[in-house]
Parts: sequence; structure tokens; C-alpha cells
Amino acid sequence: MASSSEIGLAATINILTAFAFLVAFAILRIQPINDRVYFPKWYLRGLRSNPLQSGAFVQKFVNLDFRSYLKFLNWMPAALRMPEPELIDHAGLDSVLYLRIYLTGYSSTSPYFVYNFYQMQLRILISVLDLLFIIDIRLKIFVPIACLAFSVMVPVNFTNRTLEESKLTYSDIDKLSISNIPTGSNRFFTHIVMAYAFTFWTCYILKREYEIVASMRLHFIASENRRPDQFTVLVRNVPPDPDESVNELVEHFFLVNHPDHYLSHQVVYDANLLSDLVNEKKTKQNWLDYYQLKYNRNNQSKRPSVKTGYLGLWGKRVDAIDFYESEVEKLSKKIFKEREKITQSSKHVMAAAFVSFKTRWGAAVCAQTEQSRNPTIWLTEWAPEPRDVYWDNLAIPFVSLTIRRLVIAVAFFFLTFFFMIPIAFVQSLANIDGIVKAAPFLHDLLELEFIKSLIQGVLPGIALKIFLIVLPSILMMMSKFEGFTSISALERRSATRYYIFQFINVFLGSIITGTAFQQLNTFIHQSANTIPATIGASIPMKATFFITYIMVDGWAGVAGEILRLKPLIFYHLKNFLLVKTEKDREEAMNPGSLPFNTGEPQIQLYYLLGLVYASVTPILLPFIVVFFALAYVVYRHQIINVYNQQYESAGAFWPDVHGRIITALVVSQLLLMGLLSTKEAAQSTPLLIVLPVLTLWFHRFCKGRFEPAFVRYPLQEAMMKDTLERAREPSLNVKDYLQDAYVHPVFSNKDRWDGSDDGVSDDEWPKEPALVPTKRESRVNTPVRSQRSESSRTLLCVTDERSCP
Repeated sequence: MASSSEIGLAATINILTAFAFLVAFAILRIQPINDRVYFPKWYLRGLRSNPLQSGAFVQKFVNLDFRSYLKFLNWMPAALRMPEPELIDHAGLDSVLYLRIYLTGYSSTSPYFVYNFYQMQLRILISVLDLLFIIDIRLKIFVPIACLAFSVMVPVNFTNRTLEESKLTYSDIDKLSISNIPTGSNRFFTHIVMAYAFTFWTCYILKREYEIVASMRLHFIASENRRPDQFTVLVRNVPPDPDESVNELVEHFFLVNHPDHYLSHQVVYDANLLSDLVNEKKTKQNWLDYYQLKYNRNNQSKRPSVKTGYLGLWGKRVDAIDFYESEVEKLSKKIFKEREKITQSSKHVMAAAFVSFKTRWGAAVCAQTEQSRNPTIWLTEWAPEPRDVYWDNLAIPFVSLTIRRLVIAVAFFFLTFFFMIPIAFVQSLANIDGIVKAAPFLHDLLELEFIKSLIQGVLPGIALKIFLIVLPSILMMMSKFEGFTSISALERRSATRYYIFQFINVFLGSIITGTAFQQLNTFIHQSANTIPATIGASIPMKATFFITYIMVDGWAGVAGEILRLKPLIFYHLKNFLLVKTEKDREEAMNPGSLPFNTGEPQIQLYYLLGLVYASVTPILLPFIVVFFALAYVVYRHQIINVYNQQYESAGAFWPDVHGRIITALVVSQLLLMGLLSTKEAAQSTPLLIVLPVLTLWFHRFCKGRFEPAFVRYPLQEAMMKDTLERAREPSLNVKDYLQDAYVHPVFSNKDRWDGSDDGVSDDEWPKEPALVPTKRESRVNTPVRSQRSESSRTLLCVTDERSCP
């Protein structure tokens, strides 16, 4: 375990690293050449112009206004200035609720009034004072808990000599933990009382936040603009029928069972191959545009050439424009043939469809009710908004989803299990005595104070961070293989697995492996009957490792997030080597969405550490509070200026956030019960049994009271919004609004055909009859063939424009 001097060295290194990142960001962000990296959201919305287009040559790349360098902290108050309602309009409810995980509410004093008072910012000192006044942070869970723990529990723990009189290896920080209390002491009642206080306070804040977030979600849904997903339901597992195609069967089923509200439907096609062809054509078309621009810029003096081999490195040299024109033409023909093959063959139609309704009320009734007496067919759920649909997974047959998820569950188990090996290695770095015993020849080197401090205070956190870098990508691939049909569902699933992984490996793995090292050391020097006491003492002393991890991952890591070093380097490399057109430049500066699949589990790990160690080793709490404060400011700036959210789920992830904090509470209570049992405090341990029961009851209460707002849409709200819409827009044609909303992107001429004529216009598709008679006879097993032959169907079957045959 790390000593106080080693923790101090780690804190110094991470504080200096974080400060260097912040200063570098403050300087880089005001350089014109980096403007698209640090403010891409405003460029995508057309609200910011390129500073490279005007001014002298040097001024296009370097900011020569030295007064702006004196205000390098102005980005902080600027990030905090935007009010929450305006932030919802600007970035969406998902982004705002993500920030509420870091910071749960403000005080009654308006920060914007304070900001106006300090509007004249001319010096760095004024900017810093602005930040202190504006931030007005009340981290509702951990700030009161930290104050109470330091005022009550730290004196109780510190005023003992248990560790000094024992043969355990300890540090000054460990003397502030529960390990310093003698076995069987009555002082353990203090920890029990504090555990009750921490639990009640956390539950109170969770209930209040859940209530606020549920209200914000309902208000957001009621007040947001019209969206296609409000009228549309995704239908899965359409049963096979020998006489009707999926297209006809879906239409007939909903005309019969939802006659007053059914509007149209769009069957799901297996268009993954077509999508690959379209993407390949897009790449070739981009190269063609580049060489045409290059030829025109050279005043048509010399036509560009290119080699036909891989990446243009070898092969026959040909005229670049003619080559890519022929490649685009070939791909256009392949795309046209593949599109005809998909639309004319029933083999490419999946047993699923997007079904649209005339009203939100009709869609809500369909999405939230059972459609058939057989609960395994005609499964309905709310359709994701069009930009949230993950089209590749729509082509997966429904029957294979269960098998896929079983395979991924097994793979995730082995991934989690085998990752314990590098975790054990990391923990070996944190136990320098174990290193000396395993490698005695390193004794002299490890005795150097700086080397020892560096190994125990810095390297464990860095090593664990490095091992976790590739994990999010692996978990996202697993989620995609499982077959989820929306990007938001993919990220929530990936976030759940990431949290489970961190809970087992980072938290439990670190404690178990660290305890194993300590237990081995004790077994060598002491009798076996002292092993339980050793476990009880070594678990809280692992807080020093988590402190180093929080500083590396939370402090320096969050500061590195705002620097955006990787996007900065990649943007300039792409801009120099790959950017050929303005469209390429927009793709090169693509900021991506808020990293929910990694950011939210990271926050939940800190909640877990804070709640577990609040009554065990309170010294960890200030490090978590600093992380939450810094992360809130940084991610607020990123949400305003950088991240362009790909979807809007209206805070659908909040029940997961609530459930994981409840899990952290229960784990903290069980851990404290285990510690007290090793401390021979059996008379006080039964008092803690009530806490997990009360916590789980509270979770069940919140689940029943607030979670329905996140999984169902009230019919009253749907009817109210439909009525208001009819009153305000009596001539609204919902059919036209939904016409192309859920057409697969590869069938969209606007975005996927690049203006070419290889697609089929909407007017060329044949119209369908107003009423679709069933092709089934009165007896399904009749040998007589259906009289009506299967006709070509439009991609979007709209009942309003059908005429009888």
C-alpha cells in the first residue's frame, strides 16, 4: 500500500499533468488552425465561420492577439453560463441528464446573476474569481457525506494505536481507516450510525433526483417537436404465412386490428450487402471529386494520374478521372441490380416492420399492448427515432437473437475471468513487499525513495488505465453482435457490461488480489488464526490504490478529455493527407457523440468507491469530490462546443443510473458487515442487516413510482399532444411527414445515390388497393391456389392513396 508521501507524489504528478493539459487546451483552442477541433458543433450547425479564410497568412494559423492569452481560463465561466433550459434546446435532454450524474442540482442563488456582475473580465484573477462564484457546486451526495465523515469518523479512527501495535505493513493514511480500531471495540457503533446516515441521505437524494428527472422527461416529451418515432412502432417476429408475404401480412393484420389508427408500414429488408456497395461508391465518388477539383485548380494543364493497385502504391498508371468515373459507373450498376434484387425478392424481406399510425395515441396503444394470444409473435415496441436506428441489426432473424445473446454471455464471462490476470499484475505493483520477496535482486533499487514512491503511487493506476483502453471497443462489438436495433440500446448495453466488468475486476479484483498478497505475507509470519483479521484490515487499506486510480483516471484523464489530443492529431493528419473536398473536412472534424457507454460506468465506479469507503476509509472522499467538480465543468464545455449527439432518448438511461447507485449502497453495507464480523463485533453486526432490506425496498418503491415514465408513454399525454396538434395544424398530413422516415438509408436517393439516376423515383412505384383482401381461404389447408397473385409492393405502403382494383 502507498504511504502518505507516495500519495503526495502521485497527487503532485497528476495535478501538474491536469494543469498542463488545461493550459495546453486554453492555448490551443484560440489558435485559428484548431478552431474546427474545439468548436465542431457550431460548424456543423452553420453558426461559426472558418477563421482561416481571412487575415494575414500568419494570422490564419496563429493567434497574435496576446491579450487573449491572459484570459486562458475564460472557457470555464463560459461553459457554466448557459442556463439549463437553453442547454436542453442546444444539446438535448440526454446530455443535460448526463451532467446531472456529476452534479445534482444548484443552490437557490442564481449563478447567472453572479456572472453578470463579473461580466468585465480583464485579468486572470477576475476569471478565477468568476469561476469560484459561478460554479456554486453542491454535490448533494458526497459533499455532505465527506463533511460528516471527516468531522466524526476520522477522529474516531485516528485516535487508536491498533496498527502501530500490529505487525501489519501500514501507512499514515491507513491510520484514518476502520483498520485502526481495535478488535471488539464499541467504537464500531459509530460506523453503524454513520452507515445509516449515509444510506438515508443517499436515498433521499436519489428519490428527489429521480422525481426531478422523470418530470423533466415527461415535460420534454410533451413539449418537443414532432418526431417520426412518436407515431411509429417496431414490430418483430411476424409469423410466416404460406399465402401472404410479410408485406401483405403486416398490412392485413394492422388494418384488421387497428382499423382507425393504422396509417402505413415499412418492411425491413436485408440490405447489408447493398449498404457496403453504397459506402464503396461513396468513397470512389469522393476520390473522383478530389481529382476533378485538382484538375480544375491546375487550369486544366495536366490531367492527374493514379496507380490501380492497393492504395495507389503499385499497378498500372492510368488517368485518375477516367478511372474513378468508370469505377463509380460500375458500382452504380451493381447498386441498381442489388436494389432490384432486394425489392423484388421475398427472400430479402425480414419478419419485421416499422408500422406508423395516424396519431400518437394509436402508436402508444400498439407499442404497449399485446397484439396476439401467442405472446411470442407480433412483438411490438417503440421504434427508435430514425437517426438512432442501427440498420445492420434489423436484418438479423429474431429467432437467432437468443442464441447470439447466450454466446455473448459466455464470451463476456471468460473475458471478465481472464482479465483477472493483468489485474493481479497491477496489484503486485501496489505491494512492493511482494515484489521484493519474488525478486530479491531488486531490493536495493526498490529501496530508493523516489522509485518506491513512483511504483506504488503512480504506476498501478496508469497500468490499470492502459489495460482498460481497448475494453469499450470489445464490449461495443459484443453488443452489436447481440442484435440490438438502436444505437442508444447498444450504448446502454455496453455501459451495463462495462460497469459489471469494472465492478468485478477493478473493484472486487483489486481487493481480492490485494488481500491475497497481504494474506500470504501474514501467513508466513503469523499463525493461521490471524488470517481473518488480516483480511478485515487489508480491505480498507486498498483505498490507497483507488486514490491513485482516481487521480490518474479522474483528474488527469478528465483534463486530457478537454485537450482532445487524439482528435487534434488525427484531424490535422487527415486534413493534410486525406481531405480532398469540403465534405471530407466535415467528416475529419466529426466530434462524435457523448461517450455514454464509457463515461457513465466510470461515474458509477466512483459512486461505488465513494459509498463503499465512506464508512471505511473516508480519506478517499475528497479525491472523488474533486473529480466530480472537474468533470462537470469539462463535460459541460464539451457538450456545448464539441459533442454532436447522434440520438435523443429523453433520458432513458436514468433507471440504470439509479439502479447502479443502489447496488453501490448495498455493496457498501455488505462490505461493512463483513469487516465488522472480522473485527469480532458480532453484537453490532445484526444492526446492519436492516440496511440492505430497507435499501432494496426503497429501490422497489422508486422502480414502481418513477420507472414507468421511462418505459411507457402515458395515453393521457399522447391524446393531449394529438389534440393540441390538430387544433394548431388542422391541415397537417401525417402521411407525407412519415413517407420516408423509416426507409433504409441505402434506398434514400437524397443521401445514398449521390444525385445519380440509378434509383427508381417514388412516382414509378405502383399504387396499391385501398383495402387489401386476404389471400387465405376459409380453410388454411385448402389445396386450391390463391387467385390473386403476389404483386409488386412499394417500399412504404400508404393506405390513404389506394384505389380498388
